[in-house]
Amino acid sequence: ETLRRIVSTLANKNDEIHNFIDMLNHTIKNVQVNSSNVISELDEEFDGLYSVLDEMKGSMANAIQQEEARKIQALQDQLSQCSNALESSEELLELAAQSLDIKDPVEFLQAARQIKDRVTMASAFRISLKPKVSDSMTHLMVDFTLERRMLEAVKFLPVPKPPEIDLAACVVADNCITVSWKMPEEDSRTDHFVLEYRKTNFDGLPRVKDERRWELIDCIKATEYTLSGLKFDTKYINIRVQACNKAVAGEYSDPVTLETKAFVFSLDSTSSHLNLKVEDTYVEWDPTGGKGQEKIKGKENKSRSGAPSPKRTSIVARSSARGNRDHFTGESYTVLGDTAIESGQHYWEVRAQKDCKSYSVGVTYRNMGKFDQLGKTNSSWCIHINNWLQTTLSAKHNNKTRTLVIPVPDRIGVYCDFDGGQLAFYNANSKQLLYTFRTKFTQPLLPGFMIWCGGLTVSTGLQVPSAVKTHHKSENGLSVSTSSLNNIA
Repeated sequence: ETLRRIVSTLANKNDEIHNFIDMLNHTIKNVQVNSSNVISELDEEFDGLYSVLDEMKGSMANAIQQEEARKIQALQDQLSQCSNALESSEELLELAAQSLDIKDPVEFLQAARQIKDRVTMASAFRISLKPKVSDSMTHLMVDFTLERRMLEAVKFLPVPKPPEIDLAACVVADNCITVSWKMPEEDSRTDHFVLEYRKTNFDGLPRVKDERRWELIDCIKATEYTLSGLKFDTKYINIRVQACNKAVAGEYSDPVTLETKAFVFSLDSTSSHLNLKVEDTYVEWDPTGGKGQEKIKGKENKSRSGAPSPKRTSIVARSSARGNRDHFTGESYTVLGDTAIESGQHYWEVRAQKDCKSYSVGVTYRNMGKFDQLGKTNSSWCIHINNWLQTTLSAKHNNKTRTLVIPVPDRIGVYCDFDGGQLAFYNANSKQLLYTFRTKFTQPLLPGFMIWCGGLTVSTGLQVPSAVKTHHKSENGLSVSTSSLNNIA
């Protein structure tokens, strides 16, 4: 026996090593792929930087050329004005020199006055002899000292450190998982977080082989996130988180494994009444599925047929192949769940179609006879809804009935605490308690459903809602024990 344990331990260790080798090979491939991706992104960043610099160079060169053209035009305009003034002045000087040679006083005086008037109005006295613009272009010089220092200081953006998942703050309840985490140190550059999760039946570290792919939740700004609307059809869920800044994502946190085990079952079509059409977690009344001699609604069906339908034949064949119990028959329009409850606390929900005339929801021991109905035996408990003439809701056990003056919800929650001996029914939307049976369960329980004229949809794999747990920590005025129900006439 000791040797077997040693060999078993070694075999388990070998499996772990094989799994770790697969993980290492997978990581090596990822490193190669991610390195190529990072180099490509680096090339794109530098190409983008070169493009920005080249565009800025062209824009600045164009500004210099425009300034050059403006200054040259202003100087050329000033040069043209000076040339015109100079030409006019030279004409006056020549005229003045000629006037000095005039001998006639009257003629000389007249010429002198003309020269005086023209000199007074000469453009040479109105022009500025200072250049309108300077030849300096230093105001368009660029100093790249600061930018050069910045470029020289360019380094890889710091990679955010892996977050740390606070396992004590993570909560699994009400078909939701709330995940909480924190950063090992403050990082102002962290922009958002990415959460990944996947379902698994293995406790401990995530495995590479035979696992579902990671589901991703991106752009989480807070350090907490709630995954809602889950169906817990596996025992565990792996969760990991990574921090991201504007350009880079850090390593994932150490993955944590949260237990999400819940009661999952399907409807057992191999034992259901032949007037019921069963598909996984849905059951529907089918008046064409019964045998010719079978009673429907308490009356004999006169149109007997010796040949069973192909559909019914296939159901019987499956029943024989599985070696299951006989089909429910007569007026016991019943189907059971295919998984028994032997311990623990479990919860499931049932939704009825709006036109459903009559249905029951409850549990039973395995010994329920094929003609028995839920709630009419001492080994079955249920609540019954009748919509035939008027809507009524009642609790049934051991062929005793208690009418409940409560509105009938469109969705019913069933809570079974096997060890605590409680079976409770709730309004699944508001979590209002409808009724509670209290007894000591002595055998495994099977979920049971009765349906007539309509259909039921069963939701399994659900966590026990926190409101339901709270109800059963304190006494509720609507709760009635099985013993008191037995005394109802």
